[in-house]
Amino acid sequence: MWWAFPLVVLIVWLVVGGTAGPFAGKLAEVSENDNAAFLPDTAESTEVAKLQEDFSPDSVPVVIIWESDEPATEQARAAVAEQLDAVSKVEGIERPVSPPVPSEDGKALAGYVKISPSYEGEVETVVDEIRDEVEPADGLTPYVTGPGGFSADLGEAFGGIDGLLLGVALAVVLVILLIVYRSPLLPFAVLLTAVLGLGVAAFVVYQLADAGVLDLNGQSQGIMFILVVGAATDYALLLVARYREELRAHEDRLEAMKIAWKQAFRPILASGGTVILGLLCLLLSDLTSNRSLGPVAALGIAAAMLAALTFLPAVLLLFGRTAFWPFRPHVGTAKPEESGVWGKVAGLVGRRPRRLWVMVTLILVLGAAFAPTFKASGVSQSDIFLGEVEAVAGQEALSRHFPGGSGSPAVVIAPESDLDEVVRVGESTDGVASAQPMSESGDAPTGGQDAPPKVVDGNVMIEVTLEDAADSAAAEDTVRDLRTELHDLGDDVLVGGSTAQQIDGDDVAERDRTVIIPVVLLVILLVLIVLLRSILAPVLLVATTVLSFFATLGVSALVFNHILGWPGADPSVPLYAFVFLVALGIDYNIFLMTRVREESLRRGTREGILHGLVVTGGVITSAGIVLAATFSALAVLPILFLAQLAFLVAFGVLLDALIVRSLLVPALSYDIGARIWWPGRLQQRH
Repeated sequence: MWWAFPLVVLIVWLVVGGTAGPFAGKLAEVSENDNAAFLPDTAESTEVAKLQEDFSPDSVPVVIIWESDEPATEQARAAVAEQLDAVSKVEGIERPVSPPVPSEDGKALAGYVKISPSYEGEVETVVDEIRDEVEPADGLTPYVTGPGGFSADLGEAFGGIDGLLLGVALAVVLVILLIVYRSPLLPFAVLLTAVLGLGVAAFVVYQLADAGVLDLNGQSQGIMFILVVGAATDYALLLVARYREELRAHEDRLEAMKIAWKQAFRPILASGGTVILGLLCLLLSDLTSNRSLGPVAALGIAAAMLAALTFLPAVLLLFGRTAFWPFRPHVGTAKPEESGVWGKVAGLVGRRPRRLWVMVTLILVLGAAFAPTFKASGVSQSDIFLGEVEAVAGQEALSRHFPGGSGSPAVVIAPESDLDEVVRVGESTDGVASAQPMSESGDAPTGGQDAPPKVVDGNVMIEVTLEDAADSAAAEDTVRDLRTELHDLGDDVLVGGSTAQQIDGDDVAERDRTVIIPVVLLVILLVLIVLLRSILAPVLLVATTVLSFFATLGVSALVFNHILGWPGADPSVPLYAFVFLVALGIDYNIFLMTRVREESLRRGTREGILHGLVVTGGVITSAGIVLAATFSALAVLPILFLAQLAFLVAFGVLLDALIVRSLLVPALSYDIGARIWWPGRLQQRH
C-alpha cells in the first residue's frame, strides 16, 4: 500500500492545479503598467501629481495628429474636424474636445482629447475606439499618440504574456527535455510539475494583488512566469538525476526515492531559499515596480520548489523505472557520466587546476573590462518598443510640426505670489516653448496670463510646453534645468509631469542599485556560510559569481552598443540582471558544492571535487541550458527592457553553468585542496 500516499499527493495536486491554473491567464486584470504609479510618495513629481488633482481631473491626454507632405486643404481640415467630432462621442472621452490645431507650416493638424478619470474601463479600449474613428483625410496620415497612445501600445505589447510568452517557454523546455532524457514520458512529467507550480503561484499572486497587498505589473508578471518554469525544471532535473542514480544502486523504487529525495532536498531548499532571499532584497527599493517584483517572484520560486519536491516525486514513484522508458536504469548498470565528457573534464581539472582557473579568470576579467561601457542611464519612452508602434510614429510626426512636448507638458505648482516669476523663468529656460497658467475655468491654458489663473489653497498651476518630445533626453535636460532655476524661488515651487516622472524614476533606480546590490551579496554569502559550514569556500563562490556577472555585463555592452545598436538601458536593468544572475548563478555552485562536500566526507576533498563534478556535470549543464532558454523567451515580447534582460540572464546563466561552475570553481577548489573548507572541521579531517 506504499503507493497510496503518492497517489493521494498526485490527485491533490491535479485538483489544485485545475482550480489555480486559470488564474495565470487572469493576472493581467490586476496588473498596473502606469510609470507614475511606480514612484515613491516622496518624489517631487508624485507630490505635483497629488496637488494637480485639485486643479484638474486626473485625466489621460491623447494626441491625434494628421500629417501631410503638403499644406492641409480646407477640405482636409473639415474632414479632420468631423473626425474629432466623432471622437468626442467615444465613451470615456471628456467633453468638449478642442478643435483641430494647425501647425505653423500648415502640413499637420493636431487634436487634443482627454480620457475622463471617471471612465472605469481600460485606456486601451478608448484608444482603440479613437483609432477606429480617425482615418486619412485628403492626403493627411493620422496617428494617435500622447500618454494615452503610449499606454495603449504598451498594454498591447504586454498582451502576449498570458499566451505567447508562456507557450514559447514551455515549448522550448519540452524540446530540451526530450533531448536530455530521450524519453517520451519523463519530459511531460517535469513540464507538468512546472505548470502546476505556476498555477499555484499565479493563484496566490492574483489574490494578493486583487486585495491590494502587493502591486503587479507586466514586467513582474512575465518574469514570474519565466522564473517558475525555469526554476521548477531545474529542481526537477536535480531530483530526477539523483533518483536515476539511486535506481542503479537499489532494486526497490521506494528506497531509491527516499535516498534521492533526502539528498536532493537540501540543495533544492538551499538554492530556492537563496533565490527567494535575494529577490526579497528588492523590497528595499523605492520604486514600486522593483519592490513588487521581490515578493511576486519569490512566491513563484516557492511554488516551484513545492511542486518539484512533492508532485514530481509522487509521479516518479508511481511510474518507477517506466518513467525513463526506453532507457530504464537497472541495478548495476554502468554510470554513463563517469565515462563521458564530464569524466574528461574532471581529468583536465585534476591534471592542470592552476593553469585552468588562471586562464578562465583572465578571460572573465577581459569581458568584465567592458562593463563600464554598459549604458544604463535611462531611455526615452519611444525607445522602449522594439518594432513599429503607432504612438512612437505619432510622437515623431508631432515633433516635426509642433513643439515636441505638446500634449505632455511639464507641470509647475507654485504659490500665487510667484506666478509671474515662474512664468518668466519658464519662458527664458532653453528648451521651453511656452509657459502658461491654468485659467480660472479650469480649462487648458490658451490665453497666457490674460485670463485669471485658477488658485487652490494659495497655489497656481503652470503648464510648461517643451520644445522636445516629453520622453526625450533633451526634454529631461530641460526639466532638470527648470527645476534648478525654479527651486531657487523656494522649496514650495515643484516641477512634475511625465518628463519629471521619468527623471525621478531613473534617479530612484540608480539609488536602488547602490543600496540593494551589497545587501544581496551579504545575504547570499551568509546563506552559503551556513550551508557549507565554511568561510573561504562561500567567499570564493560569491567572488567568482560576481566576476561572471561583470563579464556578462561587459559582453552585453558590446552586443547592445555595437551589434544591436540599442540606445541604452533602463537603470533597473543591471539591478535585475545582478539579482537574477548572482542568485541563480549561486544555484549551480550550490548544486555542485553540496555534492562535493558530501563526496569529500567519503573520499577526501580533491577526489570529492572531481567525483562531484562528474556526477553533477550533466544535470547542472542541462539546468543552465533550460533556464537560459526560458529567459530567452522574454525576447518574444517587443519590449526593450525584457529583451535586454533576456540576453543578460541567458548569457550569464550559460556562462555560470558551462564555464564558472564547470571549470573555474572546480579547478580553484582543487588547487586549494582541503583548505577550501576553512575553518570547518572537514578541513581538519583531510
